[in-house]
Amino acid sequence: MTASHLLVPVPIPDRVAALIGSCIPQHILQAEFDAECAAREVRSFRGPRLCDEDRADREQVLSELARANKILAAHHPRLAVRPGSSW
Repeated sequence: MTASHLLVPVPIPDRVAALIGSCIPQHILQAEFDAECAAREVRSFRGPRLCDEDRADREQVLSELARANKILAAHHPRLAVRPGSSW
């Protein structure tokens, strides 16, 4: 039995990543890309005092993240992306 905190991430070669990607439907790959971009953008809206425009932008990005996560979760529940997660 292995402990997850002891596992070392290993880079995946490009050919292997392309092979894995070819087995996943295109709309799932697009949703994964959209979710990762939205999660990265949500992290840029930090701070307790955001102006009204920044709050509106943050809400827009969160809705994009939710839309992409809905597609990902329909495919597999563990694919959902969270704003604070590294994966």
